[in-house]
Amino acid sequence: MTQNLNNTELLIEGAGCASCVTKIEAALKQLPGVTAAQMNFADRTVSVEAESESRELISAIEKLGYHAAIKPTDSDDAAEEKRAEADKSYYRRLLRDTAIGLGLGVPLMIYSLLGGEMSINSGGEQFAWLLVGIITFAVMVYSGKHFYTGAWQSFKHHSANMDTLIALGTGTAWLYSMVVVLVPTLVPALARHVYFEATAMIIGLINLGLALELKARGRTSEAIKRLIGLQPKTARVIRDGQEVDIAIEDVGLGDQVRVRPGEKIPVDGEVQQGKTTVDESMLTGEPVPVEKTDGDTVVAGTINKTGSIIFFATRVGKDTALAQIIAMVKRAQNSKPPIGRLADVISAYFVPAIMIIAVASALLWLNFGPAPAVALAVVTATTVLIIACPCALGLATPMSVMVGVGKAAEAGVLIRNGEALQSASKLTTMVLDKTGTITEGAPKVTDVISLGSLQQNDILQLAASVEAASEHPLAAAVVEAGIKRDLDISFVSDFIAHAGRGISATCNGQHILLGNEKLLHDNHVETYQEVIESAQAMAKQAKTPMFMAIDGVLAGLVVVADPIKADSISAISRLKKQGIRIVMLTGDNRATAEAVAKQAGVDEFYAEVLPEDKANTVKALQEKGEFVGMTGDGINDAPALAMADVGFAIGTGTDVAIESADVTLMRGSLHGLADAIAISKATLRNIKQNLFGAFIYNTAGIPVAAGLLYPFFGILLSPVIAGAAMAFSSLTVVSNANRLRFFKAQQEV
Repeated sequence: MTQNLNNTELLIEGAGCASCVTKIEAALKQLPGVTAAQMNFADRTVSVEAESESRELISAIEKLGYHAAIKPTDSDDAAEEKRAEADKSYYRRLLRDTAIGLGLGVPLMIYSLLGGEMSINSGGEQFAWLLVGIITFAVMVYSGKHFYTGAWQSFKHHSANMDTLIALGTGTAWLYSMVVVLVPTLVPALARHVYFEATAMIIGLINLGLALELKARGRTSEAIKRLIGLQPKTARVIRDGQEVDIAIEDVGLGDQVRVRPGEKIPVDGEVQQGKTTVDESMLTGEPVPVEKTDGDTVVAGTINKTGSIIFFATRVGKDTALAQIIAMVKRAQNSKPPIGRLADVISAYFVPAIMIIAVASALLWLNFGPAPAVALAVVTATTVLIIACPCALGLATPMSVMVGVGKAAEAGVLIRNGEALQSASKLTTMVLDKTGTITEGAPKVTDVISLGSLQQNDILQLAASVEAASEHPLAAAVVEAGIKRDLDISFVSDFIAHAGRGISATCNGQHILLGNEKLLHDNHVETYQEVIESAQAMAKQAKTPMFMAIDGVLAGLVVVADPIKADSISAISRLKKQGIRIVMLTGDNRATAEAVAKQAGVDEFYAEVLPEDKANTVKALQEKGEFVGMTGDGINDAPALAMADVGFAIGTGTDVAIESADVTLMRGSLHGLADAIAISKATLRNIKQNLFGAFIYNTAGIPVAAGLLYPFFGILLSPVIAGAAMAFSSLTVVSNANRLRFFKAQQEV
């Protein structure tokens, strides 16, 4: 039974730390009909694949104490503007709260450092600190309200998050101080210390940390902003013979669109009139402009360079290649590599564990600590609560993935998801298809040889007629050669494609076989030693000889050559320097394969490989312990692309190959492949740095906060220092992720 699954994007408010991620995902996955739920903590969005209605999804999230809403369906540009405006407003509010918190906390801190009395020893001091306590309470309500409401919501739903830790930490410090102020006799004389400065400073510093994090987070999505910026807002269409400028949303399929030199192509289309060159570098990374004339396709977002053209729109709105690229990059940025799931699991248990450690620490100090034990117990418990920050853990992976996927998109590499990003960094072997991957994939006929009474043009005319029904890259070369010689393309029947061998068909009442030696052998066609030797000699020059048999008799050869791409040799060299074993697969004969492999610098190759054997070859390499990538561009590569640990499709290839792949290379160059792997390795390295930093911060910070160093060195961490450390731990992770923006793949080798 087919399920009607909806993909719903929800915006989440109130998710303060990484522990919220696991709770939200778990609640959604428990709903009937939900097959997948994945939250991006960095972006505060959750993607849900479900049969359920969106209101059920929202309800499940709100029961946890968070706010959820459907992500607006505005155009990307409008949605991005709204989001930027909302972020700007939130940033200003955080700065205001920071100023208020630090405006009270800093003078109190300076007063304390200068030797000011922070204890209650007289009625005057009691009154003065009562006023300070009331002002501090006002700061907590005004500047820290979001922490306390977040903690209360979590409490109501029997859970805990970062807000809980902040609320408990600052609340404990304030309450203890107020007890000291209002009823000092309840507390031993040595413990009558107030901590209002700590409460105000912590609120100010954590708001500052959130503000800086928000600012840094905005930079991680610059790649998406640049892609969205490629889309023009208007188009000049021809209606009723008049050229009029209309909004891009109003362009319809089949509309005639005029683009002048220097203007951006507004929608995808096919050129009807004019000749020009188009700069496609922003989408493919290919720096050389591409010539366009009648019948050529143009893609939205690219720049018309030299001539004025008229084309008719073939894809508009969300269907354009640019819109689909943006959607794909966004989906990939929201996905999670396996390494990120570990952090989510740890974060889920983090907050309750910290609360237990804080209570245990307080009890230990109360029972075994020196005087004033009560004050020391309050300080250590508060410090433990404040210093523990699961945010850094939660941000470590998604921040790097967002930057890494965006960086790859800028290089013309579309990564489907986080898992592919991580897997690409572990590749040990890369399998390359020959035709269209290492070579141009646009072969030319170089020789036509008649072995009987027929003329060369007769041989070529028959070959072009039967190849006209084929999708193989060699077929196009033969048909093109026939057309160039003004030969008639005859109708054929009984066309059969023999995978990995060639084709057969009936043309003008004759049964034609056209393919390799194996095809003739399978059909019991007699061959001659001198013809075979001649074919082998041409194969050693990287040419592909195709044998033609007419009614079971060898009649001639059609020879094509597919030149190696100009940059394939240097790209393969880069891959080998990255420590990757290169294997080439081809359906061509061994001599041609050997010649191409030698020229391209490939040490290992498999020739005369059938399409199904490509997948088997990948499987065999995997069984030997290799982590295998596969790069191809044709329909016959799809099984191997799906079998590989990571499939790379050349973007100029067929849609089937792209659909089967984890990574799409928008330009035909294998340098895109080397770039993709280099970016993948850099991203994984960045994620590991982030996770290491986050783990070290917490594992080292919590024991120190609990007072572990006090018995040995007399060092007790101040809650204010803990607040500052908490605020800047997330900022450190985000800043490290942003370093990836400056990574240059070409410099890696």
